[in-house]
Amino acid sequence: MSPSLVPWSHLDEALAADGAHDAVVLVFSEVSAVPDPLVGVVQARVAVDKRASAEVTVGPAPGLPGGRLVMAPFGALSGDFDDVRSIGEAAAAGVARARDAGATRPLMVLVGAAAWPSSEAVALLGALGALWAPLEAREALGDADVEPVQALGFVVPQGGPSLARWVAAVEEGRRLARDLGGSDPERMAPPRMADLCVERLAPAGVGVEIVSDSAVLAAEYPLLAAVGRAAQGVPRHQARVIRLSWRPEGQVTHTLLFAGKGLSYDTGGLDLKVGGHMAGMSRDKCGAGAVAGFVLAAARLCVPGLAIEAEIGAVRNSIGADAFATDEIIRCHAGVRVRIGNTDAEGRLVLADLLSHLRERAKGAVHPRIFSIATLTGHAARAVGPYTIALDNGPAEQLGIAADLERIGDQWGDPFVVSRLRREDFTFVAPRTRADDVLSCNNAPSSVTARGHQFPMAFLVIASGLSAHGKGSAAPLPFTHIDIAGSGVVGGDWQHGAPTAAPVVALAGRWLVGG
Repeated sequence: MSPSLVPWSHLDEALAADGAHDAVVLVFSEVSAVPDPLVGVVQARVAVDKRASAEVTVGPAPGLPGGRLVMAPFGALSGDFDDVRSIGEAAAAGVARARDAGATRPLMVLVGAAAWPSSEAVALLGALGALWAPLEAREALGDADVEPVQALGFVVPQGGPSLARWVAAVEEGRRLARDLGGSDPERMAPPRMADLCVERLAPAGVGVEIVSDSAVLAAEYPLLAAVGRAAQGVPRHQARVIRLSWRPEGQVTHTLLFAGKGLSYDTGGLDLKVGGHMAGMSRDKCGAGAVAGFVLAAARLCVPGLAIEAEIGAVRNSIGADAFATDEIIRCHAGVRVRIGNTDAEGRLVLADLLSHLRERAKGAVHPRIFSIATLTGHAARAVGPYTIALDNGPAEQLGIAADLERIGDQWGDPFVVSRLRREDFTFVAPRTRADDVLSCNNAPSSVTARGHQFPMAFLVIASGLSAHGKGSAAPLPFTHIDIAGSGVVGGDWQHGAPTAAPVVALAGRWLVGG
């Protein structure tokens, strides 16, 4: 479990609380910013080890809780391109070092970060993220072994309890996102993804409906059903659609609708991933995890007026005699005839059917905003590295949704890059014959295809029926596509990197704090 958060209004009080903490983690900019109760031991440490002002160190500190001090510097952050992530990273490294030193109740002290308004939350989220251990490790070895930290104290002059509540809710959502997105393809096969959503979300008051009947899926989600066709004969791999619904008390003023890509494993299908590129494809469900995690955080925080509808497509893209094939033409939920250009471009097929259902639900919703979240294209990671990409359709661009996420993501250490949909993207997926209405993909990796992360959104707009709801239509619907292929795991290492739960924090910073 995530550690409980213990807020303190005054540093002296926290240091004097008998037995409350067993280590101090100082997350600081420069030695000159360190307050009086700690400055003596910090100066003594730096006097014998100059590295202490530049990298994480731990050492004895008589008189402090636990008799030890971890120093985690983040520097002055005065450069043009410095950002608040450095504070979160320093907090993560410092608290992890305290854990490794044997602390189970560290006290984190953040100083020198006043220029960054969200620094306390970013530091806490960084620390809690570093303490997360994979679900399989927790189940096999026990929480006490792999997640020994029980409480994390922090000092903030005002608003500590409300900050603790907000961070705890967002972190609970991120833990669900990591558990869904980061677990292995058997532990988190589609039926078990559905089970975990019921287990974590239903107690929070979220409506959870699981669609499992193969006939219903084939009729209502024909593209998703095609992706999962080869897995249908293996009960533990059979597809699920997970529908989530959150309603606030009182009047609804805004409605967010999310489609999440939940590929429990992506072999590439008959366009098989080769040369070692299949490793890590159990992480192709991080979009689904982000959607579920944000819904959980929203339910815990109960923001007035905010309603959420979500659909997660949990499916395995297996290989077999019944696998769907390139050149097939499939009529999707929106009635569009889709020609399959590459079976390894399966995520957009899943999303298109989900978005078509959300499109119908959005028509009667109050101020709807539609989103898709997916580890969709290698091109996204190639184009912008470890950042999340957001693309708007016309109505969403008029509202500045992607631009807002970019601005707020910078504030909360969950950064975005805004990309643009262009006319060439629609030309790319235009039909070549009258036998079909849209082409799903070319037959080359997105990472070597010009506009490889943009044209898939053009496909989504057409195949979901959202093309009838542009800014010049009688019923415009804002739609923002979010590609987390580059930001979904730490270091871009899909096989071994920890899932980041991006973009849960940025979404929470935008919609769960009145931003």
